[in-house]
Amino acid sequence: MERGEALHWWQTRWFVAIATLIAIVPLLWPDIPPLVDLPGHMGRYRVQLVYDQVPHLHEWYDFNWALMGNLGVDLLIIPLEKLFGLELAVKLIVITIPAMTVAGLLWISREVHGRIPASALFALPLAYAFPFHFGFVNFALSMALALLAFGWWLRLARLGKLQFRSLVFLPISVLIWITHTFGWGVLGVLAFSAELIRQHDLRRRPGVHWREDFVHTWLLPWFHAGIQCLVLAPPALLMLMWRSGGHVSGQTFDWFNWRAKMMWITQVFRDRWQLFDIASIGVLFLLMLKAVRDPNIQYSRNLALSAILLALVYVMLPRVVFGSAYADMRLVPFLLAIAIIAIRPKPGMSIRGAATVAVLGMTFFLVRIGATTYSFFLYDQSYDRELKALDHLPEGSRLVSFVGETCYNEWRMTRLQHVPALALERKLSYTNDQWSMPGGQLLTVRYRAARPFAHDPSEIVTDIQCPREWWRPIARSLAIFPRDAFDYVWLIRPPAYDPRFEQGLIPVWRDGTSALFRIDHSVAGPPLHPGDLPVPKPEAQVLREAAEKGEVLGNTE
Repeated sequence: MERGEALHWWQTRWFVAIATLIAIVPLLWPDIPPLVDLPGHMGRYRVQLVYDQVPHLHEWYDFNWALMGNLGVDLLIIPLEKLFGLELAVKLIVITIPAMTVAGLLWISREVHGRIPASALFALPLAYAFPFHFGFVNFALSMALALLAFGWWLRLARLGKLQFRSLVFLPISVLIWITHTFGWGVLGVLAFSAELIRQHDLRRRPGVHWREDFVHTWLLPWFHAGIQCLVLAPPALLMLMWRSGGHVSGQTFDWFNWRAKMMWITQVFRDRWQLFDIASIGVLFLLMLKAVRDPNIQYSRNLALSAILLALVYVMLPRVVFGSAYADMRLVPFLLAIAIIAIRPKPGMSIRGAATVAVLGMTFFLVRIGATTYSFFLYDQSYDRELKALDHLPEGSRLVSFVGETCYNEWRMTRLQHVPALALERKLSYTNDQWSMPGGQLLTVRYRAARPFAHDPSEIVTDIQCPREWWRPIARSLAIFPRDAFDYVWLIRPPAYDPRFEQGLIPVWRDGTSALFRIDHSVAGPPLHPGDLPVPKPEAQVLREAAEKGEVLGNTE
């Protein structure tokens, strides 16, 4: 598309601004963004902010600052909390993530194609993909920054400001790495693929067959693209320093899990309504297929190569990297987004046809945003209902929480798994849902008396022992948790259990199956008899029942 052509409504700056504002709508109403892991992170933010002023936190947690590739929101929260308070500051930071993601995708489209193609609008709902819903906020923030940085990388190359680009992208690459390693890695892949195409085009000589000019046109671009991207390499040294530390834990495993990789693709839009979410991913695949078959549509070589390289990275990535789960799953929405914005009309496509595509793309965007807004409203109501328990919890108490879960990976997650951490955030109470992985995050758990209910995933309880999970049945958790280590028990939508397991627990608050109990330390806990635990179902039966329910069994921690 020629830059001299008249702008259509979807190619204007006004549209980019409006689309960016639309992207924040789902997050306006909830006071706490209902993202699965986010409350757990908020508990950690509270500890980092008051650790030196609250002595009893030292009995429960270790908190030590260290340079690592996972500090985005942890650093931003320091100045913003002083201005807005912790919860509002977190909300404001999270709101910027989908906004920057949408702006970044549109900027990249504009730089690559000259004008924003109408088909790019179909990529915008991916700002609310499953990794974002899961609450991987540092990761999502780094990816949003990486998309904006890539847009600027392309623009500076188009303007011929390569020296200036080298100067500014050295600190930019470091900042994105500090936010989260993943964003830095993806920026490197995108920048290298774009530079490879640029170098190839600079050396291509019309009329000369590629076999006659193989070295000059095809091999040298790889070398020069690598030279241009060296400015993005310094964080690799920081990565080496971080991961070579003796205090760092976390394994890398589960390579080439094809079943999981196919599952992540179908779950890109996973939120609340399974058929709607799967149909939405179907829309994207139909668009990509049409771009292959329709003579009026083509793929940009620049972004098509980027999508291919990201696909290769996705194939090679294991499910768990350095103890961080869902490493490969996190890449899928951005791989698809790059593939979608790579599509553009061929010269000669009618304005009416482009406008029709733009209207369809905008409709798709608005429908997904509307559904996400309503879904977040419903999740916010469930948060408010459960958090009423904290009105009855004294500050500084020792709280053990049990959140109900099932052995089936239901499409609609409750998003309550880390709500107990809000007791740490609001009441400075001990909670047993914090992650404790040295070197992976700044906070680790040191409360030995609480073992084996000291940290995640001890807060998750089920009705039976689930295959391939560390979660405990509710009866076992209520019977064996170390009562002397805690003052209160918080049950959040637990599975059904025998009331005798409330022995020694004094009800303080109830709402449905959820309840808050004060522990009477003068009363011993109930004994656990062999018949109290349901016989675990064979894994094959669990898988069959999950399939009958339309769900897919999978590890959620």
